[in-house]
Amino acid sequence: MDEALLRSLTPGVLGILGRRGADFAAGEGAVQDALVEAVRVWPADPPRDPKGWLVTVAWRKFLDATRADTARRRREDLVEEEPAPGPAPTVDDTLQLYFLCAHPSLTPSSAVALTLRAVGGLTTRQIAQAYLVPEATMAQRISRAKRTVSGVRFGRTGDVATVLRVLYLVFNEGYSGDVDLAAEAIRLTRQLAAAIDHPEVAGLLALMLLHHARRAARTAPDGSLVPLAEQDRGRWDTEAIAEGIGILQAALARDRLAEFQAQAAIAALHADAPTAEETDWAQIVEWYDELARLTDSPVVRLNRAVAVGEADGARAGLSALATLDDSLPRYAAVAAYLHERDGDLATAAQLYAEAAQQAPNLAERDHLTRQAARLNAHRRH
Repeated sequence: MDEALLRSLTPGVLGILGRRGADFAAGEGAVQDALVEAVRVWPADPPRDPKGWLVTVAWRKFLDATRADTARRRREDLVEEEPAPGPAPTVDDTLQLYFLCAHPSLTPSSAVALTLRAVGGLTTRQIAQAYLVPEATMAQRISRAKRTVSGVRFGRTGDVATVLRVLYLVFNEGYSGDVDLAAEAIRLTRQLAAAIDHPEVAGLLALMLLHHARRAARTAPDGSLVPLAEQDRGRWDTEAIAEGIGILQAALARDRLAEFQAQAAIAALHADAPTAEETDWAQIVEWYDELARLTDSPVVRLNRAVAVGEADGARAGLSALATLDDSLPRYAAVAAYLHERDGDLATAAQLYAEAAQQAPNLAERDHLTRQAARLNAHRRH
């Protein structure tokens, strides 16, 4: 395989696709797919006309992507902004595509990126912006994922655990990022719950519903984040909360506790509290202990430190935090919050500023910057 030849042909192929009606971003994606196909096919069957072969395959890829995007948009038109309670009324091929993209040969992060691109219809630029990485970096990640699965037989698709993980991460991207995928993730998880009698599928659906129920209260009119303790609970979707708690209770009754059920139990305790002050933090700490036992995740232990700080005081929370690696995502934000609760405003302000620089999305970065500014202004006065 002559990689230099492929590189030299790419600009000309892009130009031909442009003249045929493909916009640059779509044409670039189609050429990228054609190049992956060339790497797979040419060593055994080199074409007589490499450029003509690339143009033909890239144009077909472009048409396939356009049809897929049109179909995706048609599906989205059938989905209301807020997911309706109850079983999913129709089943389409999207969930099967999730199983294909969540192939066991891919890491979860690569599977999510590939799913967002191939099934979600997002551009590489949109995905890169959601992850706060350069577009070229995300393009390489997606290309590696495509190369990984290009020569694999898809009879061995992703298992349920892998698909649940991808759905969870896609939901989180829609819930916290600039691109709204949360409603679609809930729709697909409903389909999976209807097709598979599995308590952890139910646990994930309950978790999504309970988080999504708070959506309207998560941001102020100016778009800034509103912390959980300050949210107007009258704006929470009580119907979604009731449905989520009902699904969770049925799953827990089967006594097959796993990660998503434990997370949903924590979300249910938050949703069930009439006010922030009435939150049962002691029970939340117990559920975090269960979750840490199930996952052995340092991120879970980071969140547990916040709960300990609420249940037993800021000093106890800081002691729990001291056992963790300070390079963890959001470590600085948690430390800032606990130091503020402990009365050390100077340290808290500095940590909020550090956390803002590490924030995974713009809304969180703005929120942390405001927190630092608020404490600095308070100290000056």
